[in-house]
Amino acid sequence: MSERKRFYLTTAIDYPNSRPHIGTAFEKIGADVQARYRRMEGYDVFFLMGNDENTVKVARRATELGLATKAYCDEMAQQFQDVWRALDISYDYFIQTSDPRHHEGCRKFMQLVYDRGYIYAGTYRGWYCEGCESFKTETEIKEAGGVCPVHRTPPVERSEPCYYFALSRFQPALLDYYERHPDFIQPEPRRNEVISLVQSGLQDVNITRIGQDWGIRVPFDERFTIYVWFDALLNYITGIGYGWDEERFREWWPADIHFIGKDITRFHCALWPAMLLAAGLPLPRRVFAHGWVYIKNEQTGAVEKISKSLGNVVEPMEIITKFSSEAFRYYFMRECPFPGDGEFSWSRFAEVYNADLANNLGNLYSRVITLILRHFEGHLAGSRAWEPGEIYEEQDLEATVQQVQGYIENCEYQLALQRIWQYILDPANRYADRKEPWKLVKQDLEAAARVLFDLVESLRVTAILLKPFLPRTAERIYRSFNFSRDWQQVRCEDCYVYPRPVDDLRCLVRPGPDGKLAPLFPRIEIR
Repeated sequence: MSERKRFYLTTAIDYPNSRPHIGTAFEKIGADVQARYRRMEGYDVFFLMGNDENTVKVARRATELGLATKAYCDEMAQQFQDVWRALDISYDYFIQTSDPRHHEGCRKFMQLVYDRGYIYAGTYRGWYCEGCESFKTETEIKEAGGVCPVHRTPPVERSEPCYYFALSRFQPALLDYYERHPDFIQPEPRRNEVISLVQSGLQDVNITRIGQDWGIRVPFDERFTIYVWFDALLNYITGIGYGWDEERFREWWPADIHFIGKDITRFHCALWPAMLLAAGLPLPRRVFAHGWVYIKNEQTGAVEKISKSLGNVVEPMEIITKFSSEAFRYYFMRECPFPGDGEFSWSRFAEVYNADLANNLGNLYSRVITLILRHFEGHLAGSRAWEPGEIYEEQDLEATVQQVQGYIENCEYQLALQRIWQYILDPANRYADRKEPWKLVKQDLEAAARVLFDLVESLRVTAILLKPFLPRTAERIYRSFNFSRDWQQVRCEDCYVYPRPVDDLRCLVRPGPDGKLAPLFPRIEIR
């Protein structure tokens, strides 16, 4: 491996008891934007995703379908990966927690923590939610009116022998770590919630189950399987070699960022770091807890949680097959703030698509290329220096690019896209409307060439900045011209640092058999 900077990022692993919906995909796209951006900026990236398979619900679902549990897990893993590939999620490894290598790493970790004195035998009695596959506190049940606050179903009282993880012993260390590493938990509201939770006191955690066939056996007591949350969190280290390739593990750990949903922050920001401290391992650098996607009911106007019982589940493939993966990626990164909550409705999807992609970006691209092909035989001959002041000041361009980079690095993707549209594309369209190159070509070809050259430069900048968000569209725009910098080598700074002047700018695309250029984004209508 090269000596370039490394960047290791993960998403939460998913329960494969049903196919992914748009809320699941939201997290994956956000992580993919980060992965693509880091690769673009010269990092060696390892991007881990996967499925959380060692659960009672998964075994139960397999039985309902008449399948062996492992066969069911493998089938669902393929279905999940089909969706992620359709969305162009550029993960490097898809971990299945039923994989023997994951089992090996989990057993090694648990034995280590046991040997270090942080796991002990006991008995647990409490209220257990089968949907969550976890015990609920008396307070949680009481505040929810006697039901699980997540699934709204009554919990079952359960008593069983178990092994405990001594989580309470790590309260001071966790609070100290939060104080010394203020960026460890993001965004700020999630950080405050976790600190409040830990300050209120931590209880030791039951980390085993007895009498279950499906799962990972506890190495020092084979009667038990490892509790699914304890096992699932360990995927972040087993996925890069812990327990089976220690050199690889040392190369990549600690993770630079864990992407998770805001509902599982207590597991990732309290239990997980305590587990790592117990094993003597470094903690991840950042945990980013994104918001949820809700469904806007078109009839009532109500904002609803995604739910099978409400019949409002939208699967990613429904959008991808009707429109495109690029349209899907754009809507959820532009319309749904990643640190907060967002909404989806078909009418809003069409509105955003037509306004931003078809009319703004797509129309600019089509107009510029059509004029170059029709009036300049596909190339703007001669040497021209880029004069950004015609559209935006050069120092403003550099500042805008750096602001976009900052937003991406902080996972504020909505703000990054807003910036690209407001400070690059909108000014370029206003410039085109002001200069009217479609009229200039009939009056002054050299003046028209000057305007078109400026607009091509705006498209080049747009393509570079959209590379992490819309990889297919960005590449199509960029490869439409003979830019000297290879697409695979392009970085954000190339927006404002590049050879000048440009000689003989050529358009490399041609119209179709009907004489028309294929649109980037055809307008849509949703009934």
